[in-house]
Amino acid sequence: MTAPEEATVTTADLILMADRIHTLAENGPWTPTALAVTGGTISALGDRSDARRWRGRDTEVIDLGDATITPGLVDGHAHPVMGIGLTRGVDLSSVRTLEGLKGTMKAAARNGGWVEGWGLDPNVFAGAPITHAPLVEALGPDVPVFLLLFDAHSALVSPRALELAGISGPRRFASGASVACGPDGMPTGHLLEIDALDLVRELLPDDDPADRRERLRDLMRRMAASGLTAANAMDFEGDSLELFRALEDEGDLPLRWRCAPFVMPGAGADGLDAVIAQQRLAGRRWRVEGAKFMIDGTVDGGTAWLEEPDSHGESTACFWPDPADYAVAVGKLAAHGIPIVTHAIGDAGIRFVLDTYAELPRTSAVPNRVEHLETMPSELVARLAALDVTASMQPTHCTHWTRADQSDNWSSRLGPDRAGRAFRARDLRDAGARLALGSDWPIAPFDPRGIVAAARLRRPAGDAGVEPVLPEQALTARMALEGYTVAAAEAAGLGAVAGRLVPGRRADLTVFGMDPLRCDPDEFAEAPVRLTVVDGRIAYRGN
Repeated sequence: MTAPEEATVTTADLILMADRIHTLAENGPWTPTALAVTGGTISALGDRSDARRWRGRDTEVIDLGDATITPGLVDGHAHPVMGIGLTRGVDLSSVRTLEGLKGTMKAAARNGGWVEGWGLDPNVFAGAPITHAPLVEALGPDVPVFLLLFDAHSALVSPRALELAGISGPRRFASGASVACGPDGMPTGHLLEIDALDLVRELLPDDDPADRRERLRDLMRRMAASGLTAANAMDFEGDSLELFRALEDEGDLPLRWRCAPFVMPGAGADGLDAVIAQQRLAGRRWRVEGAKFMIDGTVDGGTAWLEEPDSHGESTACFWPDPADYAVAVGKLAAHGIPIVTHAIGDAGIRFVLDTYAELPRTSAVPNRVEHLETMPSELVARLAALDVTASMQPTHCTHWTRADQSDNWSSRLGPDRAGRAFRARDLRDAGARLALGSDWPIAPFDPRGIVAAARLRRPAGDAGVEPVLPEQALTARMALEGYTVAAAEAAGLGAVAGRLVPGRRADLTVFGMDPLRCDPDEFAEAPVRLTVVDGRIAYRGN
């Protein structure tokens, strides 16, 4: 595109003008400054002077001045409904020491007698075993406590919580879950993976349904205010259907959602048939499309699937007791045209997933995906591109919880070689892989501005004194923006419909007060969002 381009424009519903419009198409030297929307679709691009031809009596015209319009941002990985349940109680994400944890516990409010919290960093224990000792010191042995660790794959619970759940020793699970026990065989309070967590979590007081609706509504509004126009929900469990329908009965959702229900080990034929049936569910701005698997857990919890044990002798097993059962389940769903999403963190897990994908028939226009991809050798990097598998990564997983000197729990468990091939975002892009970026909210904040900045800096935005983690893996500004736009659309099979600002494509737009391709990344993390537009309608209007 080297000159103004437009579809057949009668009268535009909305005209936006700004000093810069980054279409992410091949514009040549020309940068548009005006854009028209008709019926939810981009109908014209041009200069401010062209806007007069598009305007009708009822056209809304907004000149944003010194601002930048980009394709609408899409979060590649989030947990909206699960997340409002995971973020109960006190936020522990800023706790850095055991003394800080004990102080927070003493001051925490109680819900039905329980103390709850979330976001606890295992680095608080400074490499020592994670046990309920600090909870007992702070509250005594008789208060039930449930604290979710930052990865949401593990929890720390008190002796009273263990007693109420009837946990007095090791347990066997259909998945790779476990109850950590000391040398005496007694539980330490550290629960690993979902099935173990649920033994205690099912005892917690229920949320009020009206409160859950309000929390989900507020989450979506805040996401739209951060510039997001869409997101991928990596679950569709519990009351998800009721919540999405209830909110959409009240009006359009502030952003679009693609939802992939979980498939857990032991799901069986009935469970797979239920996931197949769920693919028919949809609303105006949400739909179920895909199935979410986990092949392993987390490095921090010792439940990733590595080709060699970690420094604790852990992370050696698949989340599915028999990996062949995962391959069978994936094959059945893929045969029904369902795109597959798999959480795979360790090198053995990633390898097994790619081996499985290589045998699948391509029955969907939506590529299969691998989520997280935390440590892997170079041959796996190249293989993602060769198999046309989407690499979905969360830059702040690297910048928030690992350290350049490898003194953090994640790095020390892996050792220098495996920690040195971590979060290989740039290598994936350079190898030609499709790289979608996201947050994994509530594991990390959802604000895309901070995530884009972290992808470029390889450290937390705003912390210039922090040494970058593997800075050679930094993305360029355009690569990072494409991870939220072009790659996100292609990952959803929507490359011809969304992701670029071209006449005939969806009018999903984000408007920033700064230029994401030219401004300093630390500054961009604080950039004002001037406007968020979904389907040609304003979902958020900033100052």
